[in-house]
Amino acid sequence: MKERGILSPADLRKPLNKIVYGFMLLCLAVMIVTMLYPIAMTMFNGLKSNPEVNSFPPHFFPQEWHWENFIRGWQFINLPGYLKNTMFVFLGSLVVTVLVLGLAAFSISRIRVPFGRAVYFFILMTLFIPASSYMIPNFVNLKELGLLNTFWAFWLPAGASAYYFLLIKNFFDGIHPEIFEAARIDGASDWTNFIRIAIPLSVPIFATLSIFIFSTAWNDWFWPSLVMQTEDKYTLATAIYKYVVNARSLDTNVKFTILFMAMIPPIFVFLVFQKFIMRSVNLSAVKG
Repeated sequence: MKERGILSPADLRKPLNKIVYGFMLLCLAVMIVTMLYPIAMTMFNGLKSNPEVNSFPPHFFPQEWHWENFIRGWQFINLPGYLKNTMFVFLGSLVVTVLVLGLAAFSISRIRVPFGRAVYFFILMTLFIPASSYMIPNFVNLKELGLLNTFWAFWLPAGASAYYFLLIKNFFDGIHPEIFEAARIDGASDWTNFIRIAIPLSVPIFATLSIFIFSTAWNDWFWPSLVMQTEDKYTLATAIYKYVVNARSLDTNVKFTILFMAMIPPIFVFLVFQKFIMRSVNLSAVKG
């Protein structure tokens, strides 16, 4: 059975509704084009010759297809090595988020720790502090702890995200308390309730957070360039900014090729996990 939309076939036969519906379709088409155009332009410019990329007026499609640009781009920069560093940042941040923020949210939501409400509102207050204001204090703390140029410079701050804590806590609040009470009657400890009940039931929120964390690890270039001091520890975004975007001796078409190769993994992640991304829209609407 086909699901009924906002407008029924009878509604679409009305002239005014047709105009409104056509305008909506036009807006969607413009939005799709504006989103796909940068990706397509990057791919096609990467397949052009360097004179053709710099020619005016520009051509959208290549007049000659230079597939060897992908080989040149792959050989110019150590993409697998920087990708490995990015995945280390992502996986470590995800583990810290699940354990540290998950335990903190579980304690506030289900264990009813002393002064839990005050701690909860204190964490919420940090949401109003601009991230740029505590970037320097974080850098100084990591320097004094001797954690610069290590992945702990990413993993430790991941355990202090008030926004992620708020999402997990509100998701835990939606789990029926009778489940935990029944487990306590059977002799389960709070740790057992967290590991065997809370985490398995919270797969949707942790899957959503993993998408957010992956996006941050993939796109952020400033913080890695600040805390990582050797080339072998750079993430992919930082390496591309330093060695591709700012490179003067590199041909423009090869730059576009490297940038397009860096676009492929996020596109693949979106296509595979799009149902969790759509669900994250609902989970992000935090209850009061």
